[in-house]
Amino acid sequence: MNTRTMKTKVLLVDDDVELAEMFQAYLEQEGFEVRAVHDGNAGIAEAIHGQHDIAVLDVMMPGKNGIDVLIQIRAQGAMPVLMLTAKGDDADRIVGLEMGADDYVPKPCTPRELTARIRAILRRSGTAETSPSQSQIIVGALSIWPEQRRTEWEGKPLELTSTEFNLLEVLARSAGQVVSKVELSEQGLGRPLARFDRSIDVHISSIRHKLEPLPDGRTRILAVFNKGYQLIKE
Repeated sequence: MNTRTMKTKVLLVDDDVELAEMFQAYLEQEGFEVRAVHDGNAGIAEAIHGQHDIAVLDVMMPGKNGIDVLIQIRAQGAMPVLMLTAKGDDADRIVGLEMGADDYVPKPCTPRELTARIRAILRRSGTAETSPSQSQIIVGALSIWPEQRRTEWEGKPLELTSTEFNLLEVLARSAGQVVSKVELSEQGLGRPLARFDRSIDVHISSIRHKLEPLPDGRTRILAVFNKGYQLIKE
């Protein structure tokens, strides 16, 4: 009996039809299955009713933009989302991350760069195989099951985006120790830390709001100036 390998399904939402076609052709050449749509409403419909492994959303679109699509995706679940942002537009970038995007790529970008970033996110979102040697991580009320990509706080499910999960796992594995932003970027985002990049800070801020504070009111994730972040070990 012949078996077929299931292709990773990418939802691409960009109103630049020519650019989207170029990205689609390259991604399909690299073995992905791509569904490209060119407006926010179509993107929302595909995100809700389609069966996609990751969404790539252009922020700047007329009508419903990439942020609007992202909000609808996050209302439905934790599908990884990569945002396409205008080069140097920090505002859109930060808003996208705060609303739950996993990462961003500034435009213009090459199809090769986009593909590499998609693979990095998928590798860390559980689409790629995980090591069977990974075991449960427990830090106080926090429990993490890396193989299942499942997290609980005091026995209740903790809803995280794929990137938030990655970053919290890295911090939990080194609970009580400072983890540098370089390490967090490489292990959590799957890319080197870029100068002036605030992605880590935005994701950590979101995680903080999802974890209950310490009894004395302090956050459980401590920022250590010029060094990185530390998950406090009780």
